[in-house]
Amino acid sequence: MESVVELLQDLVQIPSVNPDGDPGVSPGGEKEVANLVSEFLEPYGFDSVFEEVEPGRPNLIARAPGSRSRPRILLGPHLDTVGVSGMTIDPFSGSLSDGKIHGRGTSDTKGPMAAMLWGLRENAHLLEKLPIAVDFVGFMGEESRQPGSRHFAKNHAHQYNFAVAGEPTSLEAVYCTKGCLWATVKATGKATHASQPHLGENAILKLLRELQDLEGSFLTHLSGFQHPVLDQSTMNVGMISGGTRANIVPAQATATLDIRTVPALVSDEPASEILKRYLTDVELIHSAESPPMAMPPDHPWLMKLKEIHSNLKFVGAPWFSDAAHLSAAGIPSICLGPGSIDQAHTADEFIRISDLEDGAAWFTKMIAGLGS
Repeated sequence: MESVVELLQDLVQIPSVNPDGDPGVSPGGEKEVANLVSEFLEPYGFDSVFEEVEPGRPNLIARAPGSRSRPRILLGPHLDTVGVSGMTIDPFSGSLSDGKIHGRGTSDTKGPMAAMLWGLRENAHLLEKLPIAVDFVGFMGEESRQPGSRHFAKNHAHQYNFAVAGEPTSLEAVYCTKGCLWATVKATGKATHASQPHLGENAILKLLRELQDLEGSFLTHLSGFQHPVLDQSTMNVGMISGGTRANIVPAQATATLDIRTVPALVSDEPASEILKRYLTDVELIHSAESPPMAMPPDHPWLMKLKEIHSNLKFVGAPWFSDAAHLSAAGIPSICLGPGSIDQAHTADEFIRISDLEDGAAWFTKMIAGLGS
């Protein structure tokens, strides 16, 4: 393989769409990507282990050559991508035009993955001698529920001193991110014929009143917890469903909320428990929560990166990633990689070749700088 561009093309040409929420998608794509990465790293002395998190869907843990008693860090992009429905280009072509590489995952996160792998390749002669071991970890399932990073954090967090999760951050260090709670609430009413609605109880109207109350009291509570970079927590009502026919008073209705949380809000209890205190006439029937992430801006690892890359910027982000689960388990973590987050999940996803090459150079310099 002659260039990081060719490496990224090979990665993109393996469909690895997350099968959650995409019926009919083969769950084997993540493993195929892991196989390619393992084969790429093997000549440089990496010892690869496939840890199956869900059937046919492993994490890849590739341990660097050399002493295992050294401090360890990891470079960790995710192996999966979002779906391809609605894309306006061939999602798995990896085609080149106008100075760009096109296809699903080019920015999120196979571009950052290729840059990390190329940095390891360029430093192959140093990896055994560095005072810090640099492992590569490919996480399955990031685009839905993050079972890969959750599993890894539970079983391996104690082995690592620092983590760089691969995300398209324009090579800025995202050292703090919001957490996220997806909560489904349900209102229950009483069905009756629509010609006599007073004999029933309209669950949709009950749900709407509850949501309006949350827009007042709950959002007021959220505004009381600020972060100097992330600002404050937010809530969005993303989905509503209910009823069966226009001529029947609906007996039930549900809404799904997206609540983005800052660290101070959830320092003592999860957001789902806070939300429950503000629900008066509906019940919380499902929740999925990812924690926020925040490293101290003067953390020694951030200072080390700044020493290697003097122009490095430290920024925050409203989205969440695998890094949040690593951080919650005790691994100081950031997100970093080439490409723009604005290209993630888009109908014509691409990464500029120059950005990819800059990313490969960034990780090459970072890894080499660990020896100084």
